[in-house]
Amino acid sequence: MRRKVINAVLFAVLAVLVGLFVCYFVVRCHRRRRWRWRRRGAVLPSHGARAERFQVGGGSSAYGGGGGVEEALVRFAGGEALTVAAILEAPGEVVAKSGHSTLYRAGLSAGEAVALLRFIRPVCAAAADEAVAAARLLGAVQHPNVVPIRALYVGPRGEMLLVHPFYAAGSLRRFLQEGINISQGWKIICKLSIGIVKGLDRLHTGSQKPIIHGNLKTNNIMLDADFQPRISDFGLYLLLNPAAAQQMLETSAMQGYKAPELIKMREATRESDIYSLGVILLEMLAQKEAANSSSPNARDIHLPTSFRNLVLERKISDAFSSELIKQSKSSGKEQNLNAFFELATACCNPSPSLRPDTKRILKMLEEIAR
Repeated sequence: MRRKVINAVLFAVLAVLVGLFVCYFVVRCHRRRRWRWRRRGAVLPSHGARAERFQVGGGSSAYGGGGGVEEALVRFAGGEALTVAAILEAPGEVVAKSGHSTLYRAGLSAGEAVALLRFIRPVCAAAADEAVAAARLLGAVQHPNVVPIRALYVGPRGEMLLVHPFYAAGSLRRFLQEGINISQGWKIICKLSIGIVKGLDRLHTGSQKPIIHGNLKTNNIMLDADFQPRISDFGLYLLLNPAAAQQMLETSAMQGYKAPELIKMREATRESDIYSLGVILLEMLAQKEAANSSSPNARDIHLPTSFRNLVLERKISDAFSSELIKQSKSSGKEQNLNAFFELATACCNPSPSLRPDTKRILKMLEEIAR
């Protein structure tokens, strides 16, 4: 009888140990899968009560003791109702990838589509408090021509997600690739240009400290349903370490948007943003993408290869799409078109000090558009 009792006790203890081992294995696997998004239909496992426990609103954040970082959710205008669980459980689809981040289109439970920019942890700012401070600066920007940041999520292992609206109309790059409506070409170019400059002016002059975009290009200008341009991905270098920020500049250079002075300088400036703006204006006129297939020599103006010879040889008419030239002649806007070209090339002046600022550019564009 005693032997049976002992066997029963040993069996019970063994069963408890097996159960604990299984629980430990399940929890470990759950944590490992937590940040592995599937390419389509990705769903992040729920944080449940823990997500709500560390949820932070009103622009504040929560950190654990001992120097470790707990989950933090910093919310801004338009993102007051967001929760950690809602963000991490949202089904997501990969839209784009870069060396420092992956962009997802995610659907919230309320039916709203948002864009989630997930930073790859090794290239994010090392300290979470630096990222939160930068997000507060960027999240305070509210303007009709700037993509608003709704929230920043910082995870317990340093992972970061930026949340902002998703624009189904896509980017200016896609819009130019698909072709501008011929009958509305000049009008649309003026509307887009003025909107982009207004957004850039808000970044450069609307805060106590100027916000430098650092990576302005057609792919980072979104269009809303009314084809109003909105500048996105501004100030992302503030969330990256220096090496990753420099890599972002090098990618911009290969695409033709990097100002020549940045070959020696490591930090973008308002003037280098103006250079990138000039390239974008030239793209809209020519309706072809900027590209750098070779390095400029001493004789060349520092411009993407696709535009450099047009400017050097003053072949102004060759810079425009043929349909745009026909439309400008028939509507009496040929001089306006030439003035637009001159303004775009002035923005790309090799000397940063000779480039016009955003307010000057805006004034000139509004006159050209009349």
